Amino acid sequence: MFKLLIMEDKGDIHSEQEREHFHKIIHSFKAYRVFNRAVIFKRLRYLSTLSERQQQLLLKYKRRLEKAAECIDHNDTIIKLIIRDVEQMFENVNHKPVAGQKRSVTNQDIEKVNITIKQIYRDWTVEGAIERDKCYRPIIEEIEKYFPEHECNRADIKVLIPGAGLGRLAFEVAKRGFTCQGNEFSFYMLMASNFILNNCLGAGGNELYPWVHQLDNILSSEDQFKKVSFPDCDPSDLYSLHGTSRFSMTAGDFTEVYTEENDWDCVATCFFIDCANNIVQYIEQIYNMLKPGGLWTSFGPLQYHFSSSVEEESIEPSFEEIKEIIRGIGFIIQKEQTGIETTYSQHQQSMLKNVYSCAFLVCVKPHS
Repeated sequence: MFKLLIMEDKGDIHSEQEREHFHKIIHSFKAYRVFNRAVIFKRLRYLSTLSERQQQLLLKYKRRLEKAAECIDHNDTIIKLIIRDVEQMFENVNHKPVAGQKRSVTNQDIEKVNITIKQIYRDWTVEGAIERDKCYRPIIEEIEKYFPEHECNRADIKVLIPGAGLGRLAFEVAKRGFTCQGNEFSFYMLMASNFILNNCLGAGGNELYPWVHQLDNILSSEDQFKKVSFPDCDPSDLYSLHGTSRFSMTAGDFTEVYTEENDWDCVATCFFIDCANNIVQYIEQIYNMLKPGGLWTSFGPLQYHFSSSVEEESIEPSFEEIKEIIRGIGFIIQKEQTGIETTYSQHQQSMLKNVYSCAFLVCVKPHS
C-alpha cells in the first residue's frame, strides 16, 4: 500500500468538522447517479411535451439521452468502488461515520465528482497522455537533469508535488527513483487517487465514460460515449522498482502542512500556484521549504481561482510581476518559457475547447 496521511499542524485532525466534511464528500459521490440521471430525465420529460412530429425528428436524440443514463449507471459502479473503503484510507486517521447525520448535496458538489471523473481521464488513461506529455514531461526532464543519477542517490532526493491531484506526476517522479510526496487538499481527488494507487490491480481493469455529462458542443453523438480504460499502467510497478518507501500522498492545506524550513530538495508545481488567494505566500513558502541549492519547477497558466469570488480575497499579479516577486524573494530563474499551449481534461472532439497558454519556470534557491 502507498502511504496516505492526513497532516495538519493545528492538532484538530479528529475534529467533528473535518469528519463531517469527509463524509459529505462520500455522500456527494453516492449522489452522483441520482443527480446526473435527473439532468437526463428533465430533458426526456421536456421531449415528451413536444409535438409528435418533433418527437419523431428527435428520436435519435432521445436514444442518446437514454444511452447517457446507462453510461451514468456504469460510472456509478466505479464510484462505488472508489468510496468502498475510504474510511480506512488514511494511515493515521480513521474517519468513522457519525450515525444519524443528514447531509445535503448541491449541484456544485456533483460537479466536483464529475470533474474527478474527467481527472481520471487526464492522469490515468492512454488518451490523457497528450495532456500529460505537455505538462509533466518538461517538469520531469528538468528534475532528472538537475539531479543526475551518476551524481547522486536519487532515493535521498526529496521531491514535493503540491496540488498533486490524482498523483500521476508524483508517481512518475517516484518511478525515476526519487523520494516523492504528493500533497492534495481535495478529498474528492484523494479518494480517487487512493482507489487507483492502492486498489487497482494491473492496467486497464476499469472503464469510465468521462464525457457522458457533456450535453452541448457535441460533434458526433458517439463522442459523448467515448469510453476510456484506467489505469493505463500498473501502479504496483513502483513496488517492484523501488518498494513502497519512495512514494506517499498527504492530505491538507499546503501552507499549513509544510512549515519546516530547508527540508526539500525539489518542489514541482503544475497548474497550482494560481490556486492561491495570495500567490506571494505560496512562493515564499516554496522558497523557505527548499534546501539551499534546491530546485523549483512551475508549469501552468494564471487562472486565479478566486479572482471572481465575492466572498474570497484575492490578488492576481501578471506573469511579469510574478517573475519580479520570485527574484525579490531570493530565487534565481534559470529557465523561462511561455506560450506553451495545452488543454486540461479536455474532450479532444468537443466543438468548444479551452486552450491554456502556459508558462514554465525553473528556479533555484541559491546556496547563500
